[in-house]
Amino acid sequence: MQKINSYDFKGKKALIRVDFNVPLNENFEITDDTRMRAALPTIQKVIEGGGSPIIMSHLGRPKSGPEAKFSLRPLVQHLSDLLGGVPVKMTTDCIGDETRAIAAALKPGEVLVLENLRFYKEEEKGDETFAAKLAENGDCWINDAFGTAHRAHASTAVIAKFFPNDKMFGYLIESELLSLDKVLKSPSRPLTAIMGGAKVSSKITIIENMLGQVDNLIIGGGMTYTFVKANGGKVGNSICEDDFLETAKTIERIAKEKGVKIIMATDVLAADSFSNDANTQIVPANNIPDGWEGLDAGPQSIADMKKVIEESGTILWNGPVGVFEFEKFEKGSRAIAEAIVTATQKGAFSLIGGGDSVACINKFGMADGVSYISTAGGALLEYLEGKVLPGIAAVLE
Repeated sequence: MQKINSYDFKGKKALIRVDFNVPLNENFEITDDTRMRAALPTIQKVIEGGGSPIIMSHLGRPKSGPEAKFSLRPLVQHLSDLLGGVPVKMTTDCIGDETRAIAAALKPGEVLVLENLRFYKEEEKGDETFAAKLAENGDCWINDAFGTAHRAHASTAVIAKFFPNDKMFGYLIESELLSLDKVLKSPSRPLTAIMGGAKVSSKITIIENMLGQVDNLIIGGGMTYTFVKANGGKVGNSICEDDFLETAKTIERIAKEKGVKIIMATDVLAADSFSNDANTQIVPANNIPDGWEGLDAGPQSIADMKKVIEESGTILWNGPVGVFEFEKFEKGSRAIAEAIVTATQKGAFSLIGGGDSVACINKFGMADGVSYISTAGGALLEYLEGKVLPGIAAVLE
């Protein structure tokens, strides 16, 4: 495996797998370019080293072959702007003679974007012949798409075998792995994981894996009520997974055995409907009236959670503790964000991961106050579960 910092890109065509799966509006305008900006350091490194970046990505979920609405064409000018006006070319395909000829003719410093990889079903199937055709476009391969690293696709993993001595991580993946390993392998103590969101079922494997590593586990959001009901509490109309009541008990038992402190809401802000206009009342988390549902942590719970977070050395936040999309029920999640920023200012390492948590920290304008914000969704969750990610293993092998 090569290192991007020390690799000689002079005169090389560098195939860079990025995650440019960005949201577009009805006018095909980019509404959030976070993923594009995250890839800039890697692209610029190749340019500065005298190489030619060749960008590979997917966009959306095309069903069968090329679809105009999923073309990467709308991204080209914006990428040029982000690179300070560097001209960016684009092909009408990602493989084939014409694409290969355009790639071969690139001069040092010129940038090329290949058309959507998922216009070919072979991409998601991890087809080796397709991967070989992609590999023909470049001299080296850089994987910088952490968001798709959990997929064994042609461009994210299989292609690696065609660059046995010329494959490497881009700066984004390097920073993601470094940050995750600070949490999972060498944390400053105490390590606190905040697991929120609606369902225990979606976080169970992560929680089980983290129980062997964390000192404190804050469980928030809709998951709370499965635990409350498992302990005999009344949850009213709150979201609750009856199939996971025994699982909740098992998690609490294992946590106790391992000396992990579980912190959950003792009081909640309950509402008589799932609406920002609902009537609300503060009630005990284990005694929510019929017809009411818990939509946020209560004041005592918020205070308890903040105290634990502010005294932590390492913090992982994955999932809000309330329905933060409604202003009336954002107080708990906002308080979590504020506590993480405070802890970070005191020297803690904080990692925010998962779409809703990132949306939270951005909504509250606190992104600059934490140590690291992960760009990944499914890949992050699988890494936290302890799984081997094909896109990572392909580079390390």
